[in-house]
Amino acid sequence: MSASVLLDLVNAEARYQDKLALSGINLRLYRGQKVALVGRSGSGKSTLLRLIYEKLPDNTALVPQDEGLVQTLSVYHNVYMGRLSQHAALYNLANLVKPFKSHVAEVRDVLERVQLTDKCFEPVGQLSGGQRQRTAIARSLYQGGELLLADEPVSAVDEQQSRRILEALCNDFPSVIMALHDTTLAVAYCDRVIGLQDGKIILDQASNELSAADLSQLYDD
Repeated sequence: MSASVLLDLVNAEARYQDKLALSGINLRLYRGQKVALVGRSGSGKSTLLRLIYEKLPDNTALVPQDEGLVQTLSVYHNVYMGRLSQHAALYNLANLVKPFKSHVAEVRDVLERVQLTDKCFEPVGQLSGGQRQRTAIARSLYQGGELLLADEPVSAVDEQQSRRILEALCNDFPSVIMALHDTTLAVAYCDRVIGLQDGKIILDQASNELSAADLSQLYDD
């Protein structure tokens, strides 16, 4: 049985700050795929992720490039935000004032996966860039869902941490679409690679069929 269609984009376009950032985008995405968006900075990867999120906001976990964290709140509270919608406002307020032990245990389990357990109650604003990025990853893992959209989720961590994080994300989410600057990681963890250049898709291929030459065209002058 063929995979069911997650989203069809037909001749789609998108603007960013009044400039045409994507044009002529024809793209069919399938449930169960792990998709990497690659290309130079400014090629349209982030805009394409935003466009997909606008079309598929339900049951989707988002890791934006700016992390979307509240700097004055603790790591715990930022991770817990992944499930805010599952509880009433008064319940969430009570948990903000005095964290419930059951949720603390759940969040600590997730933080252990990204090696941040010791930072659980530190304000996010006191963390390093890599630690903030791992907090955003932990929030998405805690949230869960059918689809993960992630914009450069491992740009601020080392290779060992990158591989651990990407493995966790690909294991936890049935469908994954993420922008990655490292093409080696893109090929290793995704089964489909989409290359963008100047707001257009110029490459769309199974990762096991790609050559170094195929990828280098995205970065050639």
